[in-house]
Amino acid sequence: MFAKMIRTKSIRHILQQAEKGGGLRRTLGAWDLVLLGLGATIGTGIFVLTGIAAATHAGPAVVISFVISGIACIFAGLSYAELASTVPLSGSAYTYSYATLGECLAWLVGWNLVLEYAVSVASVAAGWSAYVTGLINTLFDLELPKTFTACPSLGGIMDLPAFAIVMLLTYLLVRGIKESTKANNLLVYVKVAAVLLFLALASPHVKLSNWTPFMPLGFSGVTSGAALVFFAYLGFDAVSTSAEECKNPQRDLPLGLIGSLLACTALYILVSGVLTGVVPYQELDTAEPVAYALKALGYRMGSALVAIGAITGITSVLLATLYGQSRIFFAMSRDGLIPPAICKIHPRYGTPYIITWLTGFLVAIAASLFPIDEVAELANIGTFFAFVTTSLGVLVLRKTKPDLHRPFKCPAVYLVAPIAVLLCGYLSLQLPAVTWWRFLVWSLLGLVFYLTYGIKHSRLNTHPDEAEQRRSA
Repeated sequence: MFAKMIRTKSIRHILQQAEKGGGLRRTLGAWDLVLLGLGATIGTGIFVLTGIAAATHAGPAVVISFVISGIACIFAGLSYAELASTVPLSGSAYTYSYATLGECLAWLVGWNLVLEYAVSVASVAAGWSAYVTGLINTLFDLELPKTFTACPSLGGIMDLPAFAIVMLLTYLLVRGIKESTKANNLLVYVKVAAVLLFLALASPHVKLSNWTPFMPLGFSGVTSGAALVFFAYLGFDAVSTSAEECKNPQRDLPLGLIGSLLACTALYILVSGVLTGVVPYQELDTAEPVAYALKALGYRMGSALVAIGAITGITSVLLATLYGQSRIFFAMSRDGLIPPAICKIHPRYGTPYIITWLTGFLVAIAASLFPIDEVAELANIGTFFAFVTTSLGVLVLRKTKPDLHRPFKCPAVYLVAPIAVLLCGYLSLQLPAVTWWRFLVWSLLGLVFYLTYGIKHSRLNTHPDEAEQRRSA
């Protein structure tokens, strides 16, 4: 049994499978991937969690929190870029782990990625709902009843707007990635414009006094804030799930990953600095801090415009994250680790429609019932796990297959990858103990499922030629 748990997929077979395609349509170019990364990343992190992290963890030093998280992500992103170009198949860190670290660990990575994407969509949808209700209040001075705009722990029955937006975007994804990409690109342009509008309106009002004290909870507050805002960088992983829908994945994936990551990091640092400079950090514990700041400065219409941008921005995050989750499920089911029937491709739309509808409905339920901060922390720990395994995987592949063709090579890999592992590991330890317990319980459930179903139904049992049998590819 142990031999099966550590078996890996043949790189040669993965490349052949990527060349043939799995029924998904190749419609995405490099710019589409950059916009997909921006669409998946600039959203709740910048429009919601920036304020929460400042008010409850780091204070004005939330800027440093974003810098720390950004550095960790950039180092991990370089490892992602190498593996994405070398192993251009859907599945992100799950596929990379399957090719480098073994089936059981790959399953646990995929299992946690599924949870990560699910809870992140739930968190983002809750932020979307908060901005929608806040915008309605700003424009029409109308307070919507909490009964159907808040989760039970916040005094409501369910967050109906959060449920509705997830189901609407699920329908759009079922219709096809090309149509979804067009919608995403438009949403990205609108939300970047909203971010720039906020910076233009708020920057002249920055008061240095609002940055004092800079670290109200010390450096420990900065690192715990970094662990929370790491959620803001989760989206770039969604780019690597699109390998089988790229026109030229070996060139375009690295460009999409690194390009979107650098752009997002710069915007996060600018927004967090200006936000805490115009409003005392104690006042930012709200689900719509960017719009709140402009409203406090007297820009009521500007606040409304930024809220509209935030809503479109968060919508694109939802779209990209739902997309990424369904593609990871697709990769796992195709490998036989979960029932393969659920990855059936729609004959007309060319999308894995069954799993897309199933995950969309379950996530919509979660989005309407659970609070935003708890699900954000739970998503983060899955992200850390994926980043660590990917960084380790690139090192393993450099040793086991030094002559493998790598369209993109991580620079100074024996320095960059270990730093990524150490930084992600350190930040993960800053998360609350209850988050670790949830992670361990979920992983244990996944291990039980793998040992009772996955290991028996794995495609490598019926197609042993697809397993790695020797050192060469």
